Amino acid sequence: LLGNHSQVSRVPVAIKVLDVNDNAPEFASEHEAFLCENGKPGQVIQIVSAVDKDDPKNGHYFLYSLLPEMVNNPNFTIKKNEGK
Repeated sequence: LLGNHSQVSRVPVAIKVLDVNDNAPEFASEHEAFLCENGKPGQVIQIVSAVDKDDPKNGHYFLYSLLPEMVNNPNFTIKKNEGK
C-alpha cells in the first residue's frame, strides 16, 4: 500500500484540548495511523495516551470524545481502554 503513493490518502484529525490548569495535556508520543481499504469493522486503528505535566491531586483522568455531529457516524468510534 505505502509503495504506491498514488493510492494513499491523508486525512488530518483535529484535536481540541480542554484543560483547566497550567499545562495542557499532550499525547505521550507522536501518532500516525494507517488504515488499509480492506480493514474490518470494529478494527482498532490507533490507541492513544496522554500525559499532563501538572501535579495530579487525585491522579490524571483523560476523556476522549467525538464532536456531537460525529457521535452517530458509523465509521468512527472511540472506546475507553480500561485498565491499560
